[in-house]
Amino acid sequence: MNQGNNSRVAEFVLLGLSSSWELQYFFFMLFNFLYIIIVLGNLLIVLTVISEPALHTPMYIMLNNLSILDVFLATYATPKMIHDFLHEPKTISFEGCMAQIFLLHVFAGGEMVLLVAMAYDRYVAICKPLHYATIMNLCKCRGLIVGSWVIGVMHSLSQLAFTVNLPFCGPNVVNSYYCDLTLVIKLACTDTYIPEILVLTNSGLLSLICFLLLLISYTIILATVHRQASGGTSKALSTLSAHITVVVLFFGPLIFIYIWPFESFTIDKFISVFFTVFTPLLNPMIYTLRNKDVKEAMKRLRNQHVASKEAF
Repeated sequence: MNQGNNSRVAEFVLLGLSSSWELQYFFFMLFNFLYIIIVLGNLLIVLTVISEPALHTPMYIMLNNLSILDVFLATYATPKMIHDFLHEPKTISFEGCMAQIFLLHVFAGGEMVLLVAMAYDRYVAICKPLHYATIMNLCKCRGLIVGSWVIGVMHSLSQLAFTVNLPFCGPNVVNSYYCDLTLVIKLACTDTYIPEILVLTNSGLLSLICFLLLLISYTIILATVHRQASGGTSKALSTLSAHITVVVLFFGPLIFIYIWPFESFTIDKFISVFFTVFTPLLNPMIYTLRNKDVKEAMKRLRNQHVASKEAF
């Protein structure tokens, strides 16, 4: 670390999840296994949706993009965390720290907006089924997906713009396994009240708007499904329950952490693991195990692969 009156911290020290070597070896094995499953599971969904023409519909195209975001969300910090379990000291360069902050808010912000787009898709499909093909065409679907990425990038850049220019000249220990923006800002050698308010307003506003839109959408959808008596009600409820489960798993930990965004609690970093590791892990399981169309498409993909191997 370069220090001086006008020098900037060159690296940050990450305390990780535990100081116990026994636990670190256990976490190394556990998260190695989980990360492989996350990548393979989500890439399988991507491959299935791309290769199956029957799944080239707005709902599954958005699901495909959700899987891509989940791979990125699990990758921005998890490989570094796995590496650090077996290495000391656990350090990250200043540039690497800023990159983690940027990527986290791009992918998390993009996923929040995408979940709203998926809720809108289900709202149109269930509440306005006769107009679904007109309202949710592929052009609008692609626009919603591009919009989620654009909002994620803009959200992240607005956070990074003032963070990167803060004077970091002394403390450099982050009580987490990655560069958490709220913890890093507290290390600046200046009054951080205004940056904290900006972060809280930016992240809090985006999260609140997305959560309220999701709450309103699913309330309307549930009320509509409750009034229906058609044979498709059970299928609609199955799809809807999968979407609601993903929303709860994703927003639950975020809401808990942002109740006291600039107070550090030991449990916060374990909750962070939940939405950066376990949510990307559970998403493919929820959508594949509860979705008949995806499971059938995967069986066809497997049969095609087996047939192509036998042909050679």
